[in-house]
Amino acid sequence: MTDSKYFTTTKKGEIFELKAELNSDKKEKKKEAVKKVIASMTVGKDVSALFPDVVNCMQTDNLELKKLVYLYLMNYAKSQPDMAIMAVNTFVKDCEDPNPLIRALAVRTMGCIRVDKITEYLCEPLRKCLKDEDPYVRKTAAVCVAKLHDINAQLVEDQGFLDTLKDLISDSNPMVVANAVAALSEIAESHPNSNLLDLNPQTINKLLTALNECTEWGQIFILDCLANYTPRDDRESQSICERVTPRLSHANSAVVLSAVKVLMKFMEMLPKDLDYYGTLLKKLAPPLVTLLSAEPELQYVALRNINLIVQRRPEILKHEMKVFFVKYNDPIYVKLEKLDIMIRLASQANIAQVLAELKEYATEVDVDFVRKAVRAIGRCAIKVEQSAERCVSTLLDLIQTKVNYVVQEAIVVIKDIFRKYPNKYESVIATLCENLDSLDEPEARAAMIWIVGEYAERIDNADELLESFLEGFHDESTQVQLQLLTAIVKLFLKKPTETQELVQQVLSLATQDSDNPDLRDRGYIYWRLLSTDPVAAKEVVLAEKPLISEETDLIEPTLLEELICHIGTLASVYHKPPSAFVEGSRGVQHKRLPGSAGSGESADSPDTGSAAGVSEAPPAVIPSQGDLLGDLLNLDLTPPTTTGPPPAPSSGMQMGAMDLLGGGLDSLMGDESEPPPVPQRTDTPQSPQLSHQSPSPPDYSPTEVGPGDHAGPVKLGGDLGGSPAMGAGFGAPPAAMPASFPAPVSGGLDDLFDLGGSVGMPMGAYSPPKSIWLPAMKAKGLEISGTFARRAGVIQMEMTLTNKAMSVMTDFAIQFNRNSFGLAPAGPLQVLTPVSPNQSIEVALPLSTVGPVMKMEPLTNLQVAVKNNIDVFYFSSQYPISMLFVEDGKMERQVFLATWKDIPNDNEAQFQIKDCHLSSDAASSKLQASNVFTIAKRTVEGQDMLYQSMKLTNGIWVLAELRVQAGNPNYTVSLKCRAPEVSQCVFQSYEAMLKN
Repeated sequence: MTDSKYFTTTKKGEIFELKAELNSDKKEKKKEAVKKVIASMTVGKDVSALFPDVVNCMQTDNLELKKLVYLYLMNYAKSQPDMAIMAVNTFVKDCEDPNPLIRALAVRTMGCIRVDKITEYLCEPLRKCLKDEDPYVRKTAAVCVAKLHDINAQLVEDQGFLDTLKDLISDSNPMVVANAVAALSEIAESHPNSNLLDLNPQTINKLLTALNECTEWGQIFILDCLANYTPRDDRESQSICERVTPRLSHANSAVVLSAVKVLMKFMEMLPKDLDYYGTLLKKLAPPLVTLLSAEPELQYVALRNINLIVQRRPEILKHEMKVFFVKYNDPIYVKLEKLDIMIRLASQANIAQVLAELKEYATEVDVDFVRKAVRAIGRCAIKVEQSAERCVSTLLDLIQTKVNYVVQEAIVVIKDIFRKYPNKYESVIATLCENLDSLDEPEARAAMIWIVGEYAERIDNADELLESFLEGFHDESTQVQLQLLTAIVKLFLKKPTETQELVQQVLSLATQDSDNPDLRDRGYIYWRLLSTDPVAAKEVVLAEKPLISEETDLIEPTLLEELICHIGTLASVYHKPPSAFVEGSRGVQHKRLPGSAGSGESADSPDTGSAAGVSEAPPAVIPSQGDLLGDLLNLDLTPPTTTGPPPAPSSGMQMGAMDLLGGGLDSLMGDESEPPPVPQRTDTPQSPQLSHQSPSPPDYSPTEVGPGDHAGPVKLGGDLGGSPAMGAGFGAPPAAMPASFPAPVSGGLDDLFDLGGSVGMPMGAYSPPKSIWLPAMKAKGLEISGTFARRAGVIQMEMTLTNKAMSVMTDFAIQFNRNSFGLAPAGPLQVLTPVSPNQSIEVALPLSTVGPVMKMEPLTNLQVAVKNNIDVFYFSSQYPISMLFVEDGKMERQVFLATWKDIPNDNEAQFQIKDCHLSSDAASSKLQASNVFTIAKRTVEGQDMLYQSMKLTNGIWVLAELRVQAGNPNYTVSLKCRAPEVSQCVFQSYEAMLKN
């Protein structure tokens, strides 16, 4: 009888019987009892009461029984940690058993018991197994290290297991190598900054040797590890490609995709004129084609990956169009994916073949597939100009079939063809108008209305056609209503005498009878344009439209690069970076392809990358720290209740750090007793108030709006006599600044050249150029660009606020999240006047360094919330650490010497600064301007050595030795500091200061 009998019993009092059987003297009875226990455990019964009895069965030579007991132990050790300690002696004993299977089984189970109390007892047995003579035990122990690291990372590091794992990469057995790589990769993922997998040519050679002999999963681990390596030059890149290429013929599709990932990455470094490059392209096609003969689920994964590959290198599969032709029995998800790739591969050479195939698909029975096929014909017309005429005639043939959904899709794509090739295929409009009555889908109706409006002068009865749509205006979808409004305004501008009544009717429907704010706002804009300046209206509404691009659905290049690095993973199926669907940011690294051959990028020294790494990288608009929102909202400061002069701020309260969403807003309004009045909009055409959210129609690109078009700023609460952001509680000068600090609003040329009272500031202090921190598209029309500067000993955040929306912006306020150096606003954001549309205003916000501190990643990351009358917006930027160098940072020589010796050598970091053509004296004076002080200088064998010190606002001293060799543009800087994590930031600032 099979083991299924163990799952059928439901007797009462079973636990008591099992207890007796487990303590039986007969081995067979014991084994039967343990099987029953495991069966009960599997179906969800609680058999934890039998823990001591099952653990007693561990002392056996029977491998099957031992496996069952270990299985039980793994399941219940967490709920019975005190009992589980009883099993430790057996583990230790089993790790020295003569049978390697038992030794491996013991070490595997040890890794699965996630109980802190037990882990320290398991270190010694694990150490022995890592050096075991049998490779099976060693490979099992390697994986156990990764599991143990997940439970207690510190213990693994202290016991030196990571070094043992690194040694296993040189093991003679390929499976041990593969498992060691897998374990190190797993650990490295959860600790992105630890350089565990120190990949160098020697290690890579060992991995490539092991690649040929290990199992398929071992090969995948090794290939994924290789994909993280950046070769030194194109020769090394070619050598690795040659040794990885044989994996393309592997039977396992996961191995093939991992090999493709490595080759796609390393091809970036090969010169395109190299013979091998062409050979490699040819070798990549057959394995990808072979993947399409697997079962549908695997086909789909392969197709999603091929979609990425084709976007990056279409030449790989340009001759393989036929394999993407749809088969009658393909599932719909495979069909749609194949269709997408067909369009990406379409070219002048194969367009006839593709069109014939697509026309065939358009007569299928599957509605979704037919729709996609018709859209594909339109995309081909836009992509391959020579085929446009043939595509249009194919679409007309399909319209003649009178199949409703086919006709509607055809009209949608013909609209795009008109936009790509204006004044070329308008002869088909008559045919389209015949099918007007059959259109019932919003997208098709909107497309038809656009065509009628755009070519109204060529359609004799355009007014009648549009009027027929107007009859059921309120029943139409928003998309159709917006399009109809625009089309009738176009018609009016082309035929003003005949359509005056029609345009008044539609404007009235849109502004007075509609609840939709987008429609109403667009109606008001047109109404005012037409009533004030018809010529301007013509220029705006009938402006020449840009041609649409051929590939509208290509993945954005930087995202595509990242996805190519994730071929063969879920990211390549979702077409999203891992950070978008993996919970928590821990362990998710953004990968990039290496620089292509000849691009001048140095592959071997990531530390010496861009000059001003701090300022040049565009800051992330969405902050990476998950608790940003919570922290920013926790800064709620209750508004003061006194009506007299505001009290001086206490040390615990940050100036300017009021709550942007909650109670602190009352003080912004200037009146705590009642809520501010909400500005009421008027629904009369004379003075409509424009909504900031009104989207532009595809053909509406306003160039200018006349004066008086916008309602003035709404005054909220009491009269503050200044910026609305300067509410109660902000009258006194901040503690961190001198009381006489000048107003930080830009004041003409004096401020520009810093002539207004900034005495004592070293001339030429480095300040990075302004970069866009918050793009307008992310902030409802508010664009913020800025930089950081240190002026007269005060750190300033210098910003340009630009209003790219269509409504006035007021009531600005700002606050920071906790950050590494306690930066916080030292006063309110001084925007004294409302910011009108298309207006920019310069603001300088003084900063203090006495705010709450929390270590950020990267260290100089600053997360900011800005509030105005429209909304609250979040962004993050990085400040150069040189802003924090204080003026009293010059050390005495003797103190410098003593401190340099006192700081451990492990804290010293050395960096290269490339392409710097300054003498040592010029470099010294340039650095001194930013509070980097030269203590001493000596010359050894023609090399100048500058010894320098700087002090950060939080009291951390950084000591430096800068070596400058005459005629050599590469400097070496050695940094010593008690907080070594600042060294990288200081080096980046050094590089930026010397090169700018």
